[in-house]
Amino acid sequence: MTAVRRRLARLWWYVREFTGETAYERYVERARTQDPHAPVLSRREFERRRVAERYGDGAAPRRGCC
Repeated sequence: MTAVRRRLARLWWYVREFTGETAYERYVERARTQDPHAPVLSRREFERRRVAERYGDGAAPRRGCC
């Protein structure tokens, strides 16, 4: 049973990474590491900015060359 749980846990990790579900967790960790006193975006605001950056609706500045 333990081997099955480990495999399911790995599969779940891959699914979360592939879908971008862990992006907010990584953002919070990085933000708190860089400046522990700086405000951290809420998950909702983070997702709004993430979508705006990806699709360029003008709410957030686009990064990159295009």
